[in-house]
Amino acid sequence: MSVGRDERQRHLPAGRKAQLAAYVAESGQVTVGELAERFGVSIDTVRRDLDQLAAEGILVRTYGGAVSLSTVSRATDRAVDQRLAVQEQEKEKIAALAASLVQDGSTIMINGGTTTLALARSLGQHRDLTVATNNLLVPGALPPTAVRDIYIFGGAVRALTLATIGPVSFRANTGAELDISCDLALIGVGAVAADAGYTTSNLAEAAMMQEMISRAARVAILADSSKFGRRLFAQVSELGAADYLITDTAPPPDLRDALKASGVELLTPTAKALTPRQA
Repeated sequence: MSVGRDERQRHLPAGRKAQLAAYVAESGQVTVGELAERFGVSIDTVRRDLDQLAAEGILVRTYGGAVSLSTVSRATDRAVDQRLAVQEQEKEKIAALAASLVQDGSTIMINGGTTTLALARSLGQHRDLTVATNNLLVPGALPPTAVRDIYIFGGAVRALTLATIGPVSFRANTGAELDISCDLALIGVGAVAADAGYTTSNLAEAAMMQEMISRAARVAILADSSKFGRRLFAQVSELGAADYLITDTAPPPDLRDALKASGVELLTPTAKALTPRQA
């Protein structure tokens, strides 16, 4: 039985990976099982191919599959339930690192987003925390044993992200605004770039994140590697406004150099500290 040229090429590693990458780009989001069946190879082979393509920056690896770069680019403006599946394992790693910065008995601010939601779930070993957030999913995700008090910032609800949009403030019964601050602000952003700093897609959310940063003694930015080298609509701050950038892998050289020059400590699962700051 003769085998066509396209069929022979499909079973060569380089050819298979090229077709696999094209299929992911066309489909947007795929599972490992779907790819194994389509290309006639084992699940382990597909996993290795996806890992290599992700390392080459061709697609984004997710738990159980992969998504195209164009899908990730749209993820900031997609509903929370859709964004939860993107970079899931990376977010869990970031969350664990971010939780290590939180001190028992401290006050923290957490903004909207799925990475910060993963952080909330990772605080089970902590105690006596005061948490202020605009993320409507955070109160239910926080381990009850970790929390002393939870406060939700008021304002309009952005249904797409399940977060409130409004001032980072609370008022006394008399109507007077209360002065508030926190020990650590944990801020998830939509993009990180050497020239643009930290950006997000929504103007009102950017303003709220700016205010959280201004009220914090320390600031940790949470961003997975799919957000490197991108710029979205509204700037949250320049790089140097943060004490830490917590991510899943080392940034590209230009961003790494810019972080170092700005005095930002880089935290990843395998490496720590570009320019450490005192906590």
